[in-house]
Order: sequence, then structure tokens, then C-alpha cells
Amino acid sequence: MNFQRILFFCLLIGWFGTRAAAAAGDGPPFFVEGYAGQLSVAPGDEVPFHVSTSAPGFSVEILRLGATNETVWRGVDLPGRAHAVPENASSHGCGWPVSFRVPVGATWRSGYYVARFRISDNGGAWTHRGRRTAESEAWFVVRSANPGSQTRILLQLSANTYNAYNNWGGFSVYAYNSRDQNQGHRVSVERPGGSLFANWEQPFVVWAEQNGYVLDYAVNNDLEFRPELLAAYRLVLSVGHDEYWSGPMRDALERFIGAGGNVAFFSGNSVCWQIRNEDGGRAFTCWKQNYFSDPVFKTRDYSTLSTAWSHHLVRRPETQLTGVGFLWGGYRGSHGQFMGEPAEYTVHRPDHWVFAETGLKRGDVFGGADTVVGYETDGCELEWREGLPFPTHRDGAPDSFTVLGTCPVRWQEDDCEWYERWEKGRVGAACLGVYTRGGTVFTAATTDWSHGLRGGDKVVQRITRNVLDRLSR
Repeated sequence: MNFQRILFFCLLIGWFGTRAAAAAGDGPPFFVEGYAGQLSVAPGDEVPFHVSTSAPGFSVEILRLGATNETVWRGVDLPGRAHAVPENASSHGCGWPVSFRVPVGATWRSGYYVARFRISDNGGAWTHRGRRTAESEAWFVVRSANPGSQTRILLQLSANTYNAYNNWGGFSVYAYNSRDQNQGHRVSVERPGGSLFANWEQPFVVWAEQNGYVLDYAVNNDLEFRPELLAAYRLVLSVGHDEYWSGPMRDALERFIGAGGNVAFFSGNSVCWQIRNEDGGRAFTCWKQNYFSDPVFKTRDYSTLSTAWSHHLVRRPETQLTGVGFLWGGYRGSHGQFMGEPAEYTVHRPDHWVFAETGLKRGDVFGGADTVVGYETDGCELEWREGLPFPTHRDGAPDSFTVLGTCPVRWQEDDCEWYERWEKGRVGAACLGVYTRGGTVFTAATTDWSHGLRGGDKVVQRITRNVLDRLSR
């Protein structure tokens, strides 16, 4: 049999296979997915949900996630319909119609909520009759109906970072997980996927609730679009991977600190990239390393240039806000840096109130069992005198910033050498520290601090208590 005949029979077999599968009722892909039309709501509001599914109907369960998960709403036999995915869904959203709306009840506590969509069937009409199921989630936050009435602590979730890494539709603002390794510069929240809550904030929330702390919730963009919220609180929290901040977000938080408000960054790689919100916060732009392609670059007014906050053109390093930044930090236990080495802090000033009741002494280490220092960390430019680290303040670190603990970290070469002022081969240090300028700002300077809470590290727990108790008063 010659090659042409072999090819013909292969194509014929494939055609019959496709016809047989269709006749057996296999049909198109079996899916359900959707997104919340509003990410930040309050009791009395409605949450619109936009769902696309291959099934004629679907069910929904809405839960508040915390130390215990609480179901607040259920829906069954909601009509389902499949919707097309636009080519620009990653940057401009799906544009799907509203499938259903849920009123936010007066008894819904402030918190992080998920809507779980589910479908099921009994398989094919004649064959393949195994029961099939599919499930996906959409998330949103419920703010307090009366901000500050139940607690003086506000947890603003790293929602912009969730959106930055979300590659649903093909593109994120990262090349490594985008289609054909092409990095996007605009990302929309109006698409499925896009939560990193379980990685960092959830362990913190579970520990806090188990230990009697009440938290109110918001999303990053509430600092820009609802800055009046801040006045109701004494302490604002950033937890985990809070990487993407707009100028108005920073302005609001810096005014809060200047007026005596306190902030705790139990986070790392924090306030690294400047974004510009668009469409009322439904999307943001960040050109990152490709800042020269940002239309703002051509104007030579670089204050809103969507690149690193530490970039010399922007002139507003995050160290001015947090005390630390990624240019002087880097990776530990990831990206090939310090792999297999203890991811722990060395204590330098054990008499500071942050270390009260820990029993730590100078030179002691903590956090290694749960790799607390990593995977991304922040630092400041240091000089060492008599074995103790001091900020040089040349990088924007506040005059009163005190370094309490350090751990060597380093950038991965491909991640930093786009920046023309990067010093090749530099080893930085994650810098746990605190400063006061109006209000007090604490930084854990690491994304993985909450992993120590989840792991039961006594020192990490005690430090967290010290910060929450002192700064929320």
C-alpha cells in the first residue's frame, strides 16, 4: 500500500471516529466558568454573575472563606448558555451578559467570598455513560456595611496581583504563562480565573479568625475608588504578594499614614510595579520592562509611567512607602537563588517591641521550618557597623526605618538585567523592619510570612500578634 492510500485510510478512520463520537452524544467540551461583575460590594448591593457553560443549567453555591467556610446562598437549575470568547478577552474582558444576580444580605459578614458553579450529566446518549461533573469558581469581596464598627483593622486584598497573573484568554502581564510567550500589557478583571487568595491571604485569615481577630475586607482598588474607607481604621494590612499598585492607591495610603494611620506589610515584592487603572478599575495597564512602549513615555511626564516604582524615571521608589523594595531584595528558594538553603530571618535588634515575648536573642534565627523568607522578598540598601545593619537611605528608605532582621536574597539574572541601573551580581537582603512617620509602618518584607502562621511557627505568630495588637489600638 503506498503512502497516499495510507493517508487516505487514516483520514477516513478519523472521520468515522468523529461521526461516531457525535452520534454517541459526546458533543462539545463539558464546561462551566464565570466571573463576578463587581469584585467589591457591600450589604444591600447586588453581585452580577456572568457565566458561560455547555450545559442547559447549572447550580451555584456562594461561600465566605475563613477559619470555617460559611454557605450564604444557593441556586439550582439556573439556565445555562455558552458564550463566545472574544480574541481580546484577556485585555478587554469577555463581555458576557449577566446570568443571574445575588443580593448581598445584611447578615453577610465582611470577607472573601467564592461562587462555585457546578454542572453534571450522565454522559453520552448511547455510550460513554459515566457521570460527568465540572466545577469552577468566581470570587468577590464583601466590605463592611459600617466600616470600622466591628474592627479597626482593614485587610485590602492583592486583587491587582491576582489579575496580573491571570492568563485566562491567553495573556497575563507575564511572558512565561502567556500564549506564545508574548507578554500582555493590559489585563481585565471581567473574565474567569484570577485569584491567588489560597496561596497567602487565606492562611493569614484562618489564623487571625482562629485567634480572635476580626478583619474588615476590601480590594486594592478600593484604596483608589473608595479612599474614604481608610478613615474608619487604625491599621491597614497587605498580605502575601501585593505587587501592583496605582498612583492613587499609593496617594491614599500615604495620606492615611501621614495622618497617623498604621500599615503592616505582611507581604513581599510589595508595591513593585506602577499600574494605571482603566474603565473604572475593570482593567489596568502595566508595560513593566517595556516601559518605552508606554504612550506616557513619549510625553516625558514619567510620574505615571507603568513600570517599576523604583525606576529612576518615575522617581518614587516603593521604599518611601514600605521601607523596602524589590531592587534591594530578590528571591530565596526560587528562581534558582539560594535553593535548599534555610529561608529564615536572623535577628539583629531583639529588644525591639516587634520581638516582645519571643525570647529571641541577637543572632538567633526563625522561620526556616516554614521557609518564611521567600519566595520573593524586599530589602533596602544597607551598611553594616559593628555587625548591625543600618539603612543608607540613599534608596528612599525613611529616616526612621529600623532593620530588625535580614536574610540574603538575590534577583535572577533574566528578571533584573533589563534595568540599566542594575548592579550585576548584587546580593541583597530581605529586611524585616519598621518606621514611624505620622503613623507606623511594619514590613515583614516577604511573600511567605503567612506560611509560618499556617505552620504554627511560635515566633512568627508572636510577632504577628505584637504588630496587630499594637498598631490596631
